[in-house]
Amino acid sequence: MKRSCRARARIWMVVLASATLVVTGCAGSSQGTTTDASDVTVGVVGDQNDGGEPRSGGTVSFATYNGISSLDPADRQDGGATGGSEMAAIYDLLMRFDTAAGEYVPHLAQSLSANDDNTVWTLKLRDGVTFSDGTPMDSAAVVWSIDHYLQKKGTHALVWKTAVREMNSLDPSTVVFTLAQPWDEFPIMFTTGPGMIVAPSSMATGTFTPVGAGPFTVEKFASQDELVLTARPTYWDGAPYLEKLRFPAIVNEKSKLEGLHTDGIQVAYLKSPDFIHEAFEAGDPGFVYSASMAGVLAINQRDDRAAKDERVRKAIVAAVDPTTFNERVQGGFGEPGTDMFASWSQWHGSVAGNGFDPEAAKKYLAEAKADGYDGKLTYVGMNDPATQRSALTFQSLLQAVGFTVDITYATSINDLISMLYAKHDYDVSYFAFNVLEESPFVRMYGNLFSESPSNILGYKNARMDELLGKLQTASGEDERRAVIDDIQTVVNETAPMAVVNSGKVFIPWRENVHGVTPSADGILLFGNTWLS
Repeated sequence: MKRSCRARARIWMVVLASATLVVTGCAGSSQGTTTDASDVTVGVVGDQNDGGEPRSGGTVSFATYNGISSLDPADRQDGGATGGSEMAAIYDLLMRFDTAAGEYVPHLAQSLSANDDNTVWTLKLRDGVTFSDGTPMDSAAVVWSIDHYLQKKGTHALVWKTAVREMNSLDPSTVVFTLAQPWDEFPIMFTTGPGMIVAPSSMATGTFTPVGAGPFTVEKFASQDELVLTARPTYWDGAPYLEKLRFPAIVNEKSKLEGLHTDGIQVAYLKSPDFIHEAFEAGDPGFVYSASMAGVLAINQRDDRAAKDERVRKAIVAAVDPTTFNERVQGGFGEPGTDMFASWSQWHGSVAGNGFDPEAAKKYLAEAKADGYDGKLTYVGMNDPATQRSALTFQSLLQAVGFTVDITYATSINDLISMLYAKHDYDVSYFAFNVLEESPFVRMYGNLFSESPSNILGYKNARMDELLGKLQTASGEDERRAVIDDIQTVVNETAPMAVVNSGKVFIPWRENVHGVTPSADGILLFGNTWLS
């Protein structure tokens, strides 16, 4: 099915009209306005003209959070901050989360429907969709792609294996998923890695080749340097307007913002509150989304670490002052707090998080030292100015209550990931859970379930595992919120990590960029994007 230019423009204008657009007069941008997103948790913000009639041609350069090291969605790259937009451009998404309407909608798929108790889900595919090599994107290909994702242990593989009992291809356009238990948030799985469909032919030679059904194909890929994609004329939704889509690996957010304002790049991914504030002050339009536990001091509590002792963990948690962190690291523009879900979240409950309490921290630490603990911790972080400020702030807070903290700086993001996920060679590290409003279960399960490969904490708690199961099967907001209150209680009692802040991500773009389509977790779709 191909959309006309006029239809595409009309659909995007509906999205813009549905989002919260608040603009106040102030100097700082070419339009003399400031982008006000103070009351926006998710949506398109800023003052932007409609660009007129869409036109073809041009290149959009998007400096995402970090450069990617693989083009396979199964290689831990399926979130907005970790390659999700790049992967979606090549492979597309079966389902998209409509951030304006707050619901899941079919994208590459034609439909996804559930039975009465949300235990059986039927996926219908569009007719005639092909991969970039001309092979059919049918039900057999969907099953193959998901199996590939599971075999390579993609980010959400454990959630999938726990949730899905059977996956069957009924006919070339139908796949039926039978779940082990009711789950009304199951569609979110198709907005991320399992919904990025890789062609079976991608492994024809035994070495992975990026073959997808998305709007772009790979022209150039230099790991951690640059990814360049070329428009695909045979895309199921019509040939993209853009000629090329480029993803340069620019990690420093100051450099991203400077590049955006000089048209060196056209889209930037910003997480640091101070640079987000600067972009708002400049009047940049873009997409905002919010996450709970966007800043967490992760505590490694494996058997060979000091924080195996609960008293050490409680001392660490009580020593962390989110307000001090916000002032020293985030320029006072952050969202500090120790609750797992901040006050703006629909999942904010009646149980508060453990707050800053330096006297309690000293007491817990003294008890642990009396039993032989030497008080030493190793903090691991990235070697750049922003994360160095984080490291030094946490070092100061922990040493103020009696810890001795050594800082180890990783030389690259891949090195840091190896230290946290593979080697577990750290005691504390500033980390992001980034729990999404649309599905709190998925990220909480990944970070807190005892056997999850994404659980860098080494946290094992039978009660937590039970509550995570209840969170998955909870029906309705009130039941889900009650389970989250119980989870907050267990976190308070066992101190697996110190919650430091929730946060906003802002993805600003140039005023001449139009038709960017947001999905869940900050993944952006560029199949309908054009430049005015």
